[in-house]
Amino acid sequence: MHTEGLHHSSASIDAMSTEEIFTLMNEEDVLAAEAVRAAKPAVCRAIEDAVKAIRSGGSVVYIGAGTSGRLGVLDASEMPPTFNTPPHMIRGIIAGGSRALTTSIEGAEDDELSGAGAASEITANDMALGITAGGGAPFVISALRESKARGARCWLLTCSAIEYDFLDGVIHAATGPEIVSGSTRLKAGTATKMILNMLSTITMIRLGRVYKGYMVDVIPSNTKLKRRALRIICELTGLPPEPAGELFRRARGNAKTAVVMHERCVSFDEATEILAKHGGSLREALRC
Repeated sequence: MHTEGLHHSSASIDAMSTEEIFTLMNEEDVLAAEAVRAAKPAVCRAIEDAVKAIRSGGSVVYIGAGTSGRLGVLDASEMPPTFNTPPHMIRGIIAGGSRALTTSIEGAEDDELSGAGAASEITANDMALGITAGGGAPFVISALRESKARGARCWLLTCSAIEYDFLDGVIHAATGPEIVSGSTRLKAGTATKMILNMLSTITMIRLGRVYKGYMVDVIPSNTKLKRRALRIICELTGLPPEPAGELFRRARGNAKTAVVMHERCVSFDEATEILAKHGGSLREALRC
């Protein structure tokens, strides 16, 4: 596993100054970004599978252990408030369950039986993405094997050069050894987070949940998000804040619906029907 190697600059790291260690870590983070760029073809193919899975009524399921599992659950948990997705559309599974999010349960990654069990609800419409920096966490690989047996598309996101013949694809971010050998919460974790950001965000964009760079499906669940939704309505319709706020209320707190109501001069029910007809795409709803 490339992630377990000793970094060539680490022999004297404990004798370096704070500034020197900072510079080294910063340079390694640049390498993480370069590794993500090099993985572009595989990442794009995985995104296409994710879009197909969701359009067919399935889900994207992240499966990981330790740091990798936490990153998957974190990314998945951001989808409902950001893009108004149902919780099952992109979801995360971590070895050791929810307690492993805040407490280290490192032995859980070796539990193959639990890995297979974690995939028991995955269907042929789903896409499973195993996340393991070293590429061989038994929990993750077992879950992927079970997912494949259930007919799901299966991908692996890893920072080690490793292949499994049953997978549909591997995203390999070649980040190399860490400055603290084996500590994959560092640049391997950074590269993993960057790729998950891309996979989920680009998938949501492809599914029509972003318009002209605006988070048009935002759920206005707090003051900040209500202001964001109102600003989106103002900027997309050209309305001043007061009439935009009234439109927002008539749209029952849905910025995307409000824009359709204004631009198409239709009621809430009509706007909802138009959006549904066009798969939730605001661009398509306004074009017709």
